[in-house]
Amino acid sequence: MPKAILAIVGRPNVGKSTLFNRLLGERQAITEDLPGTTRDRLYGEVLWNARSFIVVDTGGLVISDQEIETLPIAEIVQRTREQALVAIEEADIIIFMVDVLIGLTPGDEEIAQLLRQTEKPVLLAVNKADNQERRLEAVEFYALGLGDPIPITALHGTGVGDLLDEVVRVLPPPEEAESDEEDEDVVRVAIVGRPNVGKSQLLNSLLGQDRAIVSDVPGTTRDALDTPLQWGDQKVVLIDTAGIRRRGKIEVGVERYSVMRAMRAIERADVALLLIDATQGITAQDTHIAGFITAAYKGLVILLNKWDLVPKDHHTFDQYTAYVRNEMRFVDYAPVISTSALSGQRVSRALDTALYVAGERHKRVPTALLNKLLRDAVQDHPPHATQRGRHVRIYYATQADVAPPTFIFFVNNPAWLHYSYGRYLENRIRYIFAYSGVPLKLVFRAREKDR
Repeated sequence: MPKAILAIVGRPNVGKSTLFNRLLGERQAITEDLPGTTRDRLYGEVLWNARSFIVVDTGGLVISDQEIETLPIAEIVQRTREQALVAIEEADIIIFMVDVLIGLTPGDEEIAQLLRQTEKPVLLAVNKADNQERRLEAVEFYALGLGDPIPITALHGTGVGDLLDEVVRVLPPPEEAESDEEDEDVVRVAIVGRPNVGKSQLLNSLLGQDRAIVSDVPGTTRDALDTPLQWGDQKVVLIDTAGIRRRGKIEVGVERYSVMRAMRAIERADVALLLIDATQGITAQDTHIAGFITAAYKGLVILLNKWDLVPKDHHTFDQYTAYVRNEMRFVDYAPVISTSALSGQRVSRALDTALYVAGERHKRVPTALLNKLLRDAVQDHPPHATQRGRHVRIYYATQADVAPPTFIFFVNNPAWLHYSYGRYLENRIRYIFAYSGVPLKLVFRAREKDR
């Protein structure tokens, strides 16, 4: 089931970005005492009380056109409003932030009226309530008709835990998932990549019909489109997504929010087909998208699309593959296929490979073979001692789960083990058991008596 989206909205300069940073535990948003600082929506994942959800920071929301016209940055404020309205439309839960120091304003009342019309859960967070007197003043905001005000101080974290408790309370139950999400016989394949690399054309080529709108204008696809497909004996759901751009290059309007939709599509997928424009080469954003996929532990197949436009000889593909491996070393396990979505060249092979990778995600390694591999690996290359001469001992390993394949290694002290040794063990597993296109999860845990 896709993670719920929590949008933080409110008038300019009420502390939305400060709360966003507090929820994520890091400074991802710029916080300044200037209206209009946050223009692009920022997002991150939050885990609270064993529930995870996506939080979105929005720019200051000004509803009144008359008020916008009086501001020195009217055009920016208007575009920011458009984005905040899109965030409200797409969110599952909304945090409406107000400022206790400023008090109740006509702008707050306008936003409250808008939020009541959405019929979505709205939590009213009264910021800067850092003492008892200000917490008492928060009762003024009962007039907004949005339930109990929750006094917080985003800068110091006071009351934020209570706010998150309320968020978890109104989240939909985790067991409420759509039936096609629970169908283990269905392989979900997400088609992802930057705008205008041929994602919708690939979908149409696979289906043999114009299921998605194809255009040379970047950003034509706004939503994630789910298309059922029978591929031989396998039931497949193809998910075509909007193009993911670097934050600074995302245009105003609905396309900004397509980034979040694409990320949710990756979460719902078993395997992602990452399209790269072979005429342009690897970009930083291609690497960024691959990072999204690996962080979600999904299968990955890299497609060099528009291959028909690349000047080539007998060595071009091998040279290009080496270039991809060098630029994206952290996914060197992913298959690389050259395709042309426009002509249909090797698009069938792309989906066949995705189904193979989906099967690899469910592969299990017998415990006896895994521990023989571990003994050989440690004998060939023992873990280095720590600075104080303490030695790491790896006792045994077991595969705890599949999709993603999860291996637990029991050691005397996980803190003594350098991260590079985990990568070494992963490479040994791949050398024997392949796991083509599949990120592996390695967990190092102390034995009970060592604890």
